[in-house]
Amino acid sequence: MTRLVRWTALAAAAALLATGCGGLLGGGAGEERSSAPPSAAAPPGVPGSLASQVLTWKRCGATAGGPAPGRAWQCATLRAPLDWSKPDGGTIGLSMIRSKARGGERIGSLFLNFGGPGDSGVSTLPSYEDVLSRLHQRYDLVSWDPRGVAASSGIRCRDDEALDAAGAVDSTPDTPAEEAAFLKDAADFGRGCAKAAGTLLSHVSTTDTARDMDLMRHVLGDRETRYLGFSYGTELGGVYAHLFPGRVGRLVLDAVVDPTADLVGHAENQARGFQRALDSYLESTGEDPVEGTERIADLLARLDAEPLPASSGRELTQTLALTGIALPLYSEDGWPVLTEALEAAEEGDGTELLRLADMYNERDESGRYGTMGHSQRVISCLDDRRRPTVEEARALLPEFEAISPVFGAFMAWDTAGWCREWPVRGQRDTPEVSAPGAAPVLVVGNTGDPATPYEGARRMADGLGKGVGVLLTWEGEGHGAYGSGSDCVDSAVDAYLLEGRVPEDGRVCS
Repeated sequence: MTRLVRWTALAAAAALLATGCGGLLGGGAGEERSSAPPSAAAPPGVPGSLASQVLTWKRCGATAGGPAPGRAWQCATLRAPLDWSKPDGGTIGLSMIRSKARGGERIGSLFLNFGGPGDSGVSTLPSYEDVLSRLHQRYDLVSWDPRGVAASSGIRCRDDEALDAAGAVDSTPDTPAEEAAFLKDAADFGRGCAKAAGTLLSHVSTTDTARDMDLMRHVLGDRETRYLGFSYGTELGGVYAHLFPGRVGRLVLDAVVDPTADLVGHAENQARGFQRALDSYLESTGEDPVEGTERIADLLARLDAEPLPASSGRELTQTLALTGIALPLYSEDGWPVLTEALEAAEEGDGTELLRLADMYNERDESGRYGTMGHSQRVISCLDDRRRPTVEEARALLPEFEAISPVFGAFMAWDTAGWCREWPVRGQRDTPEVSAPGAAPVLVVGNTGDPATPYEGARRMADGLGKGVGVLLTWEGEGHGAYGSGSDCVDSAVDAYLLEGRVPEDGRVCS
C-alpha cells in the first residue's frame, strides 16, 4: 500500500518498534482466568454466554512481528458478536493483551488504542511500557487487536508481490493512461479486501469496535471505562463516549481526529498539517519554507518523470518518495534523518527515502508487508459514506495544491482512490461524538501535529459537549503530545488518570 495512511499511531516509531505477542499463546505456565463480577454492568443486549465468559490469560507468544514480550504480559481471546445488530448470532475472537498494575491502590483497567485504524494494540502496547510506567503502577494496562486487525481476524487484501508492484502506480496521475492505472489499482485493492474478508467486511466499523470495548470493560470487571487513545484512537474514544456516556470514567484523547471532517475534509486537513510540519522542519534547517517547499516539489516532479535507483536494486518513485518524506515529519527527532535522505536523493541516490517509505508501509528487508494498511482501508471505508468521483478529485486539485505544493495533489487524488468501487456502503459522513452527561474527557491537541492538525482537538472538545470536552494544548511538534517530552502535558494527563484532577479547560503547555 503506497498511499499515505489517513490516521496513524501516536508516532511513526510505534509501528517500527512494535514487539508483538499477538493472539499466539504460550504454554500453560502462568495461566489465569478472569470473569466479570456482578458489580460490572453488562452491555445491553449482550447474550449471557458472552457477558459471563471467562478469559484465560496466558503468557504471550511471539508473532511474525517480533519476539514475545516479557513475562509480565499476558494474552487472551475475548468472544464478541460478529454482528452487533444480531448479538445472538455468530461471534468473532478478539486478541487481547494486559499487564497487571505494579503497585498498590489499583484503580482498574486502562484501555489503550494506538491509532491507525489498523494498529495492533497487542503488538504495540509492550513497546510503550516505559512511557506508561507511572500509569502502570495503579492500572492494569490493556489493549487489543480490533476486529479485522492482526490476530483478530486480520484482513489482508493483497499479497506482498502485488503490493510491491503497486509502488510503481502513479498516485498523482498526469495522463489518461496513468489515471486509468491509478483507478484500476484502487478498485483491485477493494476487490481483494472483499474476497479476503467476506462477511466480516460489513462488521469492522468504529462503532462495532466501541461496542467491543464496552464488552471488554464488563468482562474485566470495571464499572466504568478508563481509556487513553491516540490519533484514530481519539475517534474511537469519542464514539464510545457518545454510545456509553454513563460508562465514561477517565478518557484521554491525544492527537485528535477532527470529528466534523468527512473523507475530503480529512484529506484537506492532512495536506495542511503535513505542509505546516514541513515548513517547521525547513525553518529549523535555516531554509526559507517557500523556497524549500519548491525545491522538494521539484525533486518530486523529477521523480515523477524518472524514478531514482536504490542500493537494493529497487526504484524510488514519486509516490514512495512522498511517503518517505512524510514519515520523519511525525516526530521532530526524525528531522535530521529527513535532511540526509533528501540530500542523497538530490544527488541521485534514492536509498534512504525508499528505506523511510518501507518503514511507513511496514515492509521489511525480505519484502514482507504488515497488515495495518489493509485493515485501515476496510475500517475507514466502512465508516465513511462519501465516495468522491474522479471529477470531484480533479476539482480539488487547485485548492489542495495551494495548501501544499508537496502533499496537496496526492491528498486530492487519494479521495477518489481510497474507497474506489468499494463493495460495502459506508455508514456515515462524520462520527457522532456528543456525550451529554458524561464525565469530563481530556482532549490533548498539539499545534505542530502533521497528521491530525490542532484544529481537530478544539472541534472534538466542542463536539463532546459543554462540561464534557476539556482542551489541553501543547505548543510542540510531532504527532501526539503525551510521552513526547512535555512535562507539562505528561503531568496533567497523569494527574487526571491517576487522581481524577481535571485541568482547566484551555490550559496551554509551551
